[in-house]
Amino acid sequence: MTASLNADRALLADGSVVALRELGPADADALLVLHRDLPVGDRYLRFFSAAPRHLDEFVVRLTSPEEPLHVVIGAFASDVLVGAASYVLLDDDSAEVALVVAHDRQSHGVGTLLLEHLVSVARRRGVRRFRAEVLAVNSKMLRVFADLGLVWTSTADSGEVRIDLGLDPGERYLEAVADREQAADVASLRAVLKPTSVVVVGASRKPSSVGNAVLANLVDGGFTGALYAVNPHARQILGVQCHPTVTDLPEIPDLAVVCVPAEAVAQVAEDCGRRGVRALVVITSGVDPESLLEVVRRHGMRMVGPNCVGVSNTDPDVRLDTTFTRDRTEPGGIGLVTQSGGVAIAAAEQLRRLGLGTSQLVSTGDKYDVSGNDLLLWWERDERTRAVALYLESFGNPRKFSRLARRVARRKPVLAIRAASSEAGQRAAASHTASTATPAVTRDALFRQAGVIAVDGVGEMVDVLAALHATLLPSGRGVAVLGNAGGLGVLAADACVRHGLIIADLGPGTVEALTAQLPSTASPHNPVDTTAVVDDATFARCLDLLVADPAVDAVIAVTVPTALGDPAGGIHPTVKPVLAVTADQDGSVSLREDAIARYAEPARAAAVLAALVERASWLRRPSPEPADLPSTDLTTARAVVAAHLATEPEGGWLGPDQVVRLLGAFGLPVLGGVLVRDAESAVAAQRSFGGPVALKAVARGLLHKSKGGGVLLDLAGDDAVTYGFESMRERFGEQLHGVFVQPMADRGRELLVGVVTDPQFGPLVVTGLGGVDTDLVDDRAVALAPMSEADVDDLLHGFRAAPKVFAEHDDAAVRDVLLRVGRLAELVPEVAELDLNPLVLTGQRVLAVDARVRVAPVEPADPFLRRLRDPRRTS
Repeated sequence: MTASLNADRALLADGSVVALRELGPADADALLVLHRDLPVGDRYLRFFSAAPRHLDEFVVRLTSPEEPLHVVIGAFASDVLVGAASYVLLDDDSAEVALVVAHDRQSHGVGTLLLEHLVSVARRRGVRRFRAEVLAVNSKMLRVFADLGLVWTSTADSGEVRIDLGLDPGERYLEAVADREQAADVASLRAVLKPTSVVVVGASRKPSSVGNAVLANLVDGGFTGALYAVNPHARQILGVQCHPTVTDLPEIPDLAVVCVPAEAVAQVAEDCGRRGVRALVVITSGVDPESLLEVVRRHGMRMVGPNCVGVSNTDPDVRLDTTFTRDRTEPGGIGLVTQSGGVAIAAAEQLRRLGLGTSQLVSTGDKYDVSGNDLLLWWERDERTRAVALYLESFGNPRKFSRLARRVARRKPVLAIRAASSEAGQRAAASHTASTATPAVTRDALFRQAGVIAVDGVGEMVDVLAALHATLLPSGRGVAVLGNAGGLGVLAADACVRHGLIIADLGPGTVEALTAQLPSTASPHNPVDTTAVVDDATFARCLDLLVADPAVDAVIAVTVPTALGDPAGGIHPTVKPVLAVTADQDGSVSLREDAIARYAEPARAAAVLAALVERASWLRRPSPEPADLPSTDLTTARAVVAAHLATEPEGGWLGPDQVVRLLGAFGLPVLGGVLVRDAESAVAAQRSFGGPVALKAVARGLLHKSKGGGVLLDLAGDDAVTYGFESMRERFGEQLHGVFVQPMADRGRELLVGVVTDPQFGPLVVTGLGGVDTDLVDDRAVALAPMSEADVDDLLHGFRAAPKVFAEHDDAAVRDVLLRVGRLAELVPEVAELDLNPLVLTGQRVLAVDARVRVAPVEPADPFLRRLRDPRRTS
């Protein structure tokens, strides 16, 4: 009996690691020992008796596969069972729950963690409610239920309390889980980022070796804790005492930095685990993942890497630098995590040149364990970290990342360098919606909704960080450009417009005051050209006049030195953001004593200002709340999907009648119709509608009906309908399953609304121009579900043609459609693709004239479950 490589690893409140998995017959003996070893008092609280009868039979029944009504999950610490949570079904959707934790492991979070995992399993298997009977004196157990975060009720009766827990994971529950995860993660990462002792395994006397460079950085950086080295062939390296192996160290180090050859890494990790080391930083590349992961899991260690540059913490109380970089990382307020060692070195160097530094730098390398999500949890609470910068080539759990990044971004800026933006990874898509969902589009939607500032390289990241360090956030998009060179001012204004900023219309008073300050050859209108003859003082007064104008939210000041002078000295901090462009400076960006961020080119300053505007706009959003959507029938929607999957287990496109039922269950305005099998029924349907109809072929392999000749419009009268039906039968032959007859809809503006589901990121909602414009114009906006109302507003107005569309039509009805489609995608995960195309706008009404839905079986997942990263798992 072992914890097993297939178990979920998760953190307890003290930062220690346990493995959790469902128990079976092979675990019966361990479960019996767990119960028998309980003190008398604990046994009484669990069984309402100090000497429960037939305990062995109870345990066998609980773990038996012949008892499908029983489920039990165990928690293992170093292969020892330390707790178990179980439920027994009472009826179709409710179960009785019980919990037992070894006495010496209580009050460490074992019980709460087990219940979270049990709730997740129960929900996946259709259970919606837990019940429990607890003795009134069992205050610990009552507190566990109260702190869980689920909606619960309690009823006291004769010394017992009946607990009733609803298992729907509302916002309060998810926040409670996130808070517990953060506390546990921070506790576990202390051994990585704030160790009191470090050992370098593989330290070498050769100055050209990685092990020597790591040890040198620790020594030169002045690490405040105890420092050791392991090298069986040396007594001392760089003044640090050497030991033959980890087992020979005089104390158990918190952190081991592993620099040995790849074939020796697993054994070193084993030695560290047996010695009690809490965390590893594995610098070595080319390591066998299975053997290393098995050791790390079995001993409950945290690990950074392998194949990484290392970690550093510039906190003066720690001064940790386990990297092999040439230059020491400078102290500062930026938390930097990157999968690429090269990006880590480049970013640290550019920040150092700018006079900024890092609070902590973590190179995750192959990211077998510690990931960007872990560091977000750390940095949310770290007061030294004022901004977070990320370079992530992959997302292990993007939905959890989104939730964590959103929390952190409310308190401090989060930046991410876009990586893997190529369209080469685009999937072959059957629908217009799916053709939009490239990896880059999905990632950008994730960043935008989470409040992450996305940048296209290390240089742009440093540009934005400089402005965030020195500049206030703007309250709007209105920009004034002030310069002593007219051409550069025009370039700055053009760049602002390209980035979605507005060149502010200056008030008459501002123009008049500027005119009084400037030569007659100057231009007092935005962009303001002072001419080359103005001095510092005049330039400064003009800057103040622009800042005082209500239409101006920020100023870009552009200066070039001439033989007549250089007014750059007149650029100064104000009550509104000011970015400077000084064409004669060295480097693309600089920070001077006046705390003004200065850029070499107008385009860079405009791009940075746009990023600041987007952050300010995101911060003004209200906290996301689920919208109230009446007229939704989730039971019917799930029944439609279940009926289709019962006959086609691998999934497929729903029939048109099924589509109408599914969409109608969510209150979506879809044009109905009648599916017919012969011409006579088509004629009868047209007569019942009392007007012209459209005939749409339902044929195997026919997805885009218009392109495939499967749509006939404006048919009226028996002869026209009969001829239309027969022409479709002739065209499609045995592939024709039927014809869908619909009344002709009013003409209007045509939009597309759709959904495509990514196995990692979840459902992506798409909108843009529809009908024939769908193929002619690539103009779409996207958002990930679940969507807040603010996300829906962004989606509604995010495609380029939106201003023109909604100048002619009310957007309220389309907004309601987007909310309902997003909720459908969230609550019915079997919907793999959905197209409403066209969605026709006529005045204040909308109608989905054509709709297609593809469903597929899904393995229910819980992206917010507390568990450590597993590189073999995609979520």
